[in-house]
Order: sequence, then C-alpha cells, then structure tokens
Amino acid sequence: MTQQPSPPAHEPSVLARVWSVLGTVVAPATFVTAILFYFGYVSTRAQYLYFGVDVDLLGYSTQEFVMRSPQPLLVPMLAVLLVGAGLVLADAALRRRLTGAATPTAHRWTLALTVGGSVVLAVGVALVVAYAPLAGWAPYPLVTPLVIGVGSAGLAYGLTWSHRRAAASHVAGAEGARGPTTASDPARTAVLLLVLTVVAALFWATGAVAEWTGRGQAKSLARDLGSLPAVVVDTPQRLEVGDPAVAEEDLADGDGQYRYRYRGLRLLVEGGDSLFLVPERWSPHGSTLVVPLDDVRVKLRFVNDPP
Repeated sequence: MTQQPSPPAHEPSVLARVWSVLGTVVAPATFVTAILFYFGYVSTRAQYLYFGVDVDLLGYSTQEFVMRSPQPLLVPMLAVLLVGAGLVLADAALRRRLTGAATPTAHRWTLALTVGGSVVLAVGVALVVAYAPLAGWAPYPLVTPLVIGVGSAGLAYGLTWSHRRAAASHVAGAEGARGPTTASDPARTAVLLLVLTVVAALFWATGAVAEWTGRGQAKSLARDLGSLPAVVVDTPQRLEVGDPAVAEEDLADGDGQYRYRYRGLRLLVEGGDSLFLVPERWSPHGSTLVVPLDDVRVKLRFVNDPP
C-alpha cells in the first residue's frame, strides 16, 4: 500500500498558520484592545439599560470601557484559553496520526473534517436565515455564532489538510513545482475567509455573553440597591419622584435657595455633569432620576456602620 510522503519538517502546524494569518490582518495588541472595549461597552450598556440609562449619556472614554471589561470577561477568557489549549493538543495529535499515514486513512480524516465542518456551517447559516421565527429563543444569540464558528473552523481545518496532502503528493510524483501554487490559491483564499468568519462569530458570541453578563450584574445590584452610596438631595423645585421609598421634606423654613429635600435615594452612577439616582428599594414601577449637579445640593451619607 502506498504511503503518503511526510511533509517538510519545517512546515508549521495548521493553528500556527491560522495565527499567522490573524497576526497579518490585525495586530495582536489592537485585537485585544478591541475585544476589551467591545466587551466592556456591551456589558456596561446592558447593565445600565436595565435601569433605563443609555450608557452614551455617561460620557465614558475608551479607556474606561476597557477598564470595566476584565471582571465580566474573566469566565469567557478562561473558556477560550482552555479550549485553545485543547485545540493545540488535538492538532498535535492529529498531525502525528496523519503524518505518514496510509492514503485512505488520511483521506477519511480529511473528508470527515471537510464534510463535518460544511454541515455544521450550513446549520449555522440556516439559523441566521431563520432569525425571524427564532428571535425569541433565549440562547439564539450565543448558539448561532458558536455553530457558525465551529463549522467554519472545521471546514478551514479540513481544507488546509487537503491542501497539505495535495502538496505532498505533488512533491512525490509531479515533475514541475508551479502547478500546486496556482491550484492552491482558491483554497488558501477560502481558508482566509473562513478564519475571518470565525473571528466575526467570536465577536458575535462575545457580544451575547457581554450583554447577559451586564444584565446579570444589574439584576444582582437591583436585589440590593442599599449597597449603593446613600444620597440626600436638596432642590429648588419638586422632583415628582412618585416612589414610596423616597421621602420628601419641605424646607420652607430653610435658607430659601433649596425648598425640598429628598431621602431614600442611592447613587447609581455619575456622568455628564449629572447624577443618576435610584430609589433604595427596587420596584417594577421605579425609575432613575437624572439630576444635574448645577441645580441641586447633594450630600453623600456615611455608611451606617459605627467604627
């Protein structure tokens, strides 16, 4: 039985070549910064949107969004690192198995990777096409990009191994060296596009995880709004809070500049020269007060915990 010739010893692994493509398209530092900013922005937006606040009103800078990303990004980052380590080991094991293997065995593995990746990718595309009826399915924003990413990665891996086998066969039996270069260009282009598809799917999945993380943090905070800084606000005009948790006091006997005092408010966030205040107890009819700093007198209360 004819043995498939071994590839040159200096030829890099498939994953190394994929990383080289990514490093050529996007600088690693820029890519990491973009991931941190994107995750921080989506997570923060979902968190404050739960309280009715558009994050763009807060005036956060790119650096502030990046600084807010590590905590919600920790679990996805650990998952990516562990999956990446598993893929490296799997790639090394597959290289040892296919290098020098009989042609039918190598062909079956290559065919399985290509066909399997194509089928999974087709399922992902079908999920995208079926967005309208499936939009209400809660896991849809995460399942769809993961299916597309896995299918694209499997297909790219299969095409890469198919090209390696074709190149090795040409080295062994062909007289010229120019043929495979021309024939491999479409395959290399397809692999590059599939790698970019994996990157796009990663951003999509990251966005879904970021949104879920931000909303989860908001719900956790809403269960204990008393953990936020307590605020006493004096205003010249009535705020019309309309929340039983917020007490209004008439300061008619005061200095005259500030007529009303409000207690029972908590500081959610400060941004854009305004305070975003919430009642100290969550309710389905609650709302966030936007109080400009130049119109009010604000006191931040000590925590009720004697030293």
